[in-house]
Amino acid sequence: MGPALLFCPADRPDRFDKASKRADAVILDLEDAVDPANRAAAREALIAHPLDLATTIVRVNAVDSEDFALDVAALASTHYRTVMLPKASSARQAAALADYDVVALCETAAGVAAAAELASCPNVVALMWGAEDLIASLGGTSSRFADGRYREVARYARSAVLVAAGAGDKAAIDAVHLEIGDSPGLSAEAADAAASGFAATACIHPDQVGVIRSAYRPSAEEIAVASELLDAASRTSGVFRFRGRMIDGPVLRHAEAVLRRAGV
Repeated sequence: MGPALLFCPADRPDRFDKASKRADAVILDLEDAVDPANRAAAREALIAHPLDLATTIVRVNAVDSEDFALDVAALASTHYRTVMLPKASSARQAAALADYDVVALCETAAGVAAAAELASCPNVVALMWGAEDLIASLGGTSSRFADGRYREVARYARSAVLVAAGAGDKAAIDAVHLEIGDSPGLSAEAADAAASGFAATACIHPDQVGVIRSAYRPSAEEIAVASELLDAASRTSGVFRFRGRMIDGPVLRHAEAVLRRAGV
């Protein structure tokens, strides 16, 4: 699965195929993107308009909501196996979806605090974080400064979820960029996500897919340098000098990650 995950409202089946073709994976959303009055119709659309199982994630409603049981019942009538669990905050909640691969969305204070616990759950395959619900859970009013930078509490949550995912050997997914027209801001965040170790970035508009893919794709120069470095390492042993830098095991793993992202 590639780095661009596109949310699509589950009550808009007319968009399902387009979203699936545009992105590396589509997240059919039964939760925030759907008006509560339309959720029954969204569940019907989920069943009636199947997509590729390998590249489709279904976001259900929170475990403690009235819609959760209805969402799970609808899932049982499909072949989908990967579920995004919003407002995840405990292993008990992940266990409520024991028959599915779960992407645990750590988007509240409790969820961020429980990130390591969630990453240890056998059926959790990835962690994602979210800024806006996090700030709401803290009683705040904005996740970003006026210039677009995340506030420190959001940066902390992002890092905490990434580290917890890594410690649990699970994938980490970066949060959506709500300013659809801010391609430079999204590009910078996605590039930072890739360099930091996120496996993917979620998005809310098809126009954001290409920006994310480009940001995750190493440049020709990065690929060349990584290849040259690993070639030099194959002809030596132990710590060595390369282009003025001291090279050891971790730096070699960085180069290997560049080539993996490039598909080399």
